[in-house]
Amino acid sequence: MPSQIDRLNTALAGRYRIERELGEGGMATVYLCEDVKHKRNVALKLLKPELAAVLGAERFVQEITTTAA
Repeated sequence: MPSQIDRLNTALAGRYRIERELGEGGMATVYLCEDVKHKRNVALKLLKPELAAVLGAERFVQEITTTAA
């Protein structure tokens, strides 16, 4: 049975390659990834599916906007 990281690598193939999990919080899990196109390390934050259905993406997008500012 494929691991969570294996499934994510399949879904993100050609764009990111997940190296490892960095941490997990109440809303999301953060992974260390390689941006294949730009050849650099990035952090990829994935919203937990069970929360996406309840909260919607709006709160997550607000957090992204705040962090990127």
